Amino acid sequence: MTEPTHGEAHGGALGERLNWLRAAVLGANDGIVSTAGLVVGVAGATDDRSVLLTAGLAGLLAGSMSMGAGEYVSVSTQRDSEMAALALETRELREQPDAELEELTDLLEERGLSRDVAREAAVQLTERDALRAHARVELGIDPDELTNPWHAAWASFLAFTAGALLPLLAIVLPPAGWRLLVTVGSVLVALAFTGWSSARLGAAEPGRAVVRNMGGGAVAMGVTYAAGSLLGAAGV
Repeated sequence: MTEPTHGEAHGGALGERLNWLRAAVLGANDGIVSTAGLVVGVAGATDDRSVLLTAGLAGLLAGSMSMGAGEYVSVSTQRDSEMAALALETRELREQPDAELEELTDLLEERGLSRDVAREAAVQLTERDALRAHARVELGIDPDELTNPWHAAWASFLAFTAGALLPLLAIVLPPAGWRLLVTVGSVLVALAFTGWSSARLGAAEPGRAVVRNMGGGAVAMGVTYAAGSLLGAAGV
């Protein structure tokens, strides 16, 4: 019984790391697409380097702060729910320990143990650490590894910023005649990489994800460039 449990623990930890890595890739992807759309749209209206830099920096800061704040709020809500569930479980263990022991036995039996083995395991787990046993088996929560909203916020902030830097630098560093071509090309290459990475992390076929990612980015840049060109031609 110990070997499968040991393997499942490692599998859960690996799954959590992959989720964080996938979130970082998607955050970088958002930074690439949103900033590329912004600077390419502005480039359709003007080729002034300072205007492009200002617009790109504004988009980078606004997007990264929005991503960080949104992730902080989301994960804080999740953490509050986890803590509330643990507090409720603590009260139930204090007020009705026999019913909780029976519940843990039933849960272990549902996982494939015989009734006698499930009862013995429930008793031993309860004697060792009742709250931890119920948190993991009943709630799917590790009391020692509650989600951290600050970690999530910083990860989203940094991932978006890293992605946004690519189109920002691509639009301001090359000569005026090359800016659009360099930006579009570098963005499409970066989107191909993030599409491939997200697909591989999700054990999916990367080809469709790459095409979908590049197609979405190309459409976003095309639409914003057309809008910027129309506004520029109208003298707005």
